Amino acid sequence: MQIHIEGSRLPGRACGPGGDFAGYENIHVGVQRKDRPGELLGLFPGDAASASWTLDCTATVAAAASAVGAIGADGAGGVEISGPYVQDRLGGRFVYLSWGTVDENGLFSMFRRAKLMFADIEADVLEAAARSGHLTARLPLSDATGRPLCARVRPPVVEWSAAAPS
Repeated sequence: MQIHIEGSRLPGRACGPGGDFAGYENIHVGVQRKDRPGELLGLFPGDAASASWTLDCTATVAAAASAVGAIGADGAGGVEISGPYVQDRLGGRFVYLSWGTVDENGLFSMFRRAKLMFADIEADVLEAAARSGHLTARLPLSDATGRPLCARVRPPVVEWSAAAPS
C-alpha cells in the first residue's frame, strides 16, 4: 500500500515569534523516518506552493480487530500498517511531519512535529485503502495563526480517503 500525504497552505519560509512559538527562519518540512528524527523524506521549504509525499507501506488485514493499542487494535478495522516511515509507539501507529530550520550547511534542526494518527481514520476508509492500495491524507500545513501545524492532527483538519492522489 502507498500512503499519499498532500499538504497545502504552508506557513512560509519564516514565521515570527508569538505565544509559545519562538519564531524561526528558513523553515522546512519533511516526513520523519521511523525512530530516526534526523532522517527525512522529501524536505520542502515552508514557502512552497504545496508539499506531497508517497510512503511505501505494508497493510495487513488482521483476522479480528482487538481492543486498544496499535492500528488494527484501536478500532480502526483490523488493518495494521507498517513501513519505514510509520512510527509505532504506545497509543498507536502514525506518521510524523517534522518542521525545522535548515542552516547554510544544509543541516536540519527540528523544532516541532505534526502527528497523523492512523487511529483517527474511519474503519471503512482504512479497509477500503487496504483493498485499493492507496491511503491519502489531505491537510493544510499551517495552523489557524499561520504557523507550522503541529501536535496530533485530527479530522476534519486532515481528510483521509482511500483514493489515489489527485
